[in-house]
Amino acid sequence: MMNRTMKTAVGMLAVAAMAVPLAACGGGSDSSGDNGKGSVYFLNFKPEAADQWTALAKEYTDETGVQVKVQTAASGTYEQQLKSELAKSEAPTIFQVNGPVGYQNWKGYTADLTDSDIYKEMNDQSLALKGDDGQIVGVPYVIESYGIIYNKDLVNKYIALDGAVIKSADEIKDFDTLKKVADDMQKRKKDLGIEGAFTSAGFDSSSDWRFKTHLANIPLYYQFKKDNITAPPASIKDMYMDNFKNIFDLYITDSTTPKTQLSSKTGDDASSEFALGKAAFYQNGTWAWSDLQKAGMKADSLGMLPIYIGVDDKTEGLATGSENYWCINSKVSDANQKASLEFLKWVISSDKGKKALSEDMGFTTPFKTFNDVKTDNPLIQDANKSIQNTELTQVAWDFSMMPSEEYKNVLGQAMLNYAQGTGDWNAVVDAFVNNWKTEYDAAH
Repeated sequence: MMNRTMKTAVGMLAVAAMAVPLAACGGGSDSSGDNGKGSVYFLNFKPEAADQWTALAKEYTDETGVQVKVQTAASGTYEQQLKSELAKSEAPTIFQVNGPVGYQNWKGYTADLTDSDIYKEMNDQSLALKGDDGQIVGVPYVIESYGIIYNKDLVNKYIALDGAVIKSADEIKDFDTLKKVADDMQKRKKDLGIEGAFTSAGFDSSSDWRFKTHLANIPLYYQFKKDNITAPPASIKDMYMDNFKNIFDLYITDSTTPKTQLSSKTGDDASSEFALGKAAFYQNGTWAWSDLQKAGMKADSLGMLPIYIGVDDKTEGLATGSENYWCINSKVSDANQKASLEFLKWVISSDKGKKALSEDMGFTTPFKTFNDVKTDNPLIQDANKSIQNTELTQVAWDFSMMPSEEYKNVLGQAMLNYAQGTGDWNAVVDAFVNNWKTEYDAAH
C-alpha cells in the first residue's frame, strides 16, 4: 500500500494515503443524539477502508445507541470535501490530517487531545501531532516504519567467514559497525555469492523517493530534534550533511551496481536483487514484505535495522510515522466531541474495533491495546519491537515538512549527479539546505 504511494514520490509514506469517505448511519455533528449522548460523524480519508468503517460504525451504534455516521471521500478529494463539510451545520466531528502541513490548513478546528484516551494509549507519544502551542492536535492510527532491511541468512553466512567483524547481527548498532560489515562483505562478494552489500540505489522515479525523501529524512530529523522544530520552517541549516554523505557513500560504494548505472535502476530492480540474495541490505519499509514474500523470501530470513548515520545511534529506532491522524472538531458541541472520543476509544480497545483495524483494514497501529495482536509480517514485528523498546526513540517522518515536491526532485537530481560523478557534494548541500528557503518562499 505504501509502496505505490511512495512510487509516485508523494511526500509522505504510503500509508498516509489520501482520504476517502464512507457511508453511514444518521446523526449530524451538532445534533445532541439520543438521550443527550451526542453523535459522531467521521469523514474517512481512506477509500479502501470505507466498507470496514461503515460496518464498524453500525456495530458501535447497535452496541451503544450512539449514532455514528461515516462518509468517505473519493480518492484524492479529501481536502476539498473536508472544506465543504466543515462549513455545514452538521460538520464532521472526527476528521483527518496528513501531518504538519495538513494541520496548518485546519488548525482552527483541532481540539486539544492531550487528555484523551487515544493519546494516552500510544506506545510512543512522540508520534502524535503537536499544534503551534505544543498541545496534541492529532493522534495517528496507522503507522509504518522504514529502515535497512537485511537478509539474516546472508549476514549469518558472512559471520561464519574467518575474520568476520561481527559475531551476531545484534552487534550492528551504529554506523561504524554497519560500515565495517558492509565494506568487508563487498570485499568478499565471491565468498558470499553476492553482487554487493547493498541493493542498487536506483534513481528512477520508482525508487528515488527512498533517498531524496526517506534517507534525507534522517539528517533532517536530527536537525529538527536539536533545534526543537515542530512546524515547517522557512529555512534550514547545514548541520548533519557530513553524516548524510557518509551513509549515501556507503549505499553507492558497497553496491550491486556501478554508480554510472543508477539513473535507470528501478525500485523493482532493488527488490529483485534483494529477494534473489544478490545483496544483504536494502533500504525500504514494512510495506516491502508483500513483494518480498511473493518473490519467495521467508519471514525468518528478514530483519530491519535503523538507518544509522552516526548521530545518537545507540538510542535510534526505526523511522516511524504516519500520514493518518485523527482530529476532533473543536467547533462542534461538547457532547459530540465527547461522543467522538468515546467512539475512538472503543475502536482501539474493543475486540471488534481491534479486529477491524488490524485484520480487516490491515493497519499497523501505535496503541498499547494492540501489543498482543500478532502479525505475520517480519518487518512489522521488528518495527513493533522498536516502538515498544522504551530505550529507543523512533525517527520522526520530518520529510512531511519538506516545502514542495520540486524541492525533493532537485535534491534527488543533485544526489544522482554526485553518485554518477557529474556533480559534487557541495551541490547536494545546496539543494538540501539553500533550496529549502527558495521552495518555502515560493509556496508561501
